[in-house]
Amino acid sequence: MSKMPTLFIPHGGGPCFFMDWNPPDAWDNIANYLRRVPSEIGQKPKAMVVISGHWEETAITIQNNPAPPLLFDYYGFPDHTYELEYPAPGSPELSLRIKNLLTTGGIPANMDTKRGFDHGVFIPLKVAFPDADIPIVQLSLRADLDPATHIAIGEALQPLRDEGILIVGSGMTYHNMQTMMQNMQSGGGLAPGAEAFDQWLTEAVTDPDFRKRNEKLISWEQAPSARDAHPKEEHFMPLHVVAGAAGPDVGKKMLRDNVLGAIESAFQFG
Repeated sequence: MSKMPTLFIPHGGGPCFFMDWNPPDAWDNIANYLRRVPSEIGQKPKAMVVISGHWEETAITIQNNPAPPLLFDYYGFPDHTYELEYPAPGSPELSLRIKNLLTTGGIPANMDTKRGFDHGVFIPLKVAFPDADIPIVQLSLRADLDPATHIAIGEALQPLRDEGILIVGSGMTYHNMQTMMQNMQSGGGLAPGAEAFDQWLTEAVTDPDFRKRNEKLISWEQAPSARDAHPKEEHFMPLHVVAGAAGPDVGKKMLRDNVLGAIESAFQFG
């Protein structure tokens, strides 16, 4: 098995891929991209480590549950979206491997034996890997959302890529939900600053010098319209983890979509 890439995927809004939406095709481009992920990575992962924008802890926390349930951590959606199933197994062995790598890298980490998959995990992966036959371990963000720390977390996890493990960051490259909901209701155009931020982000992620790439991501708040795109950066930090895990591999843009006035992008390293 060759070295696995790392991915940053947009996970959409709530259970968006499994319900009617207005406009009806709002999430089609992202869903189609997610369906292409297996062919884009070119080989079936032995397991996945997923960092979602929906789990923050004071210290990095590793899911250590052999059969994680689903956390329906979204509200006000149709009844059937609370009956979705995604019975992917966990992997306590991989959880321990992650803890050892983080500890060796000087990053304190805890284990959680009860937590299930939040919707930042099971919603996009139900589209990308519908058979739910690949073991998954979810990893939390650190609640301070420090960008340099999250790149360092990814750097500590780099050896997993040589072990057939796919490292996935699940979030959104634009996550100002107030603006997006207003655009959905009004049919307004592109959100102010969305184009400028995406252009900056694309140039940063695809920089051929990975050191410069990581420096730019660490200083992301200096980007044009950074806080318009991310009033809070929890949906952005998974990208920092996968960029750190990428090492010197150059990022490439896999998706650019205009959804609800936002520009959402996906990236792959390696």
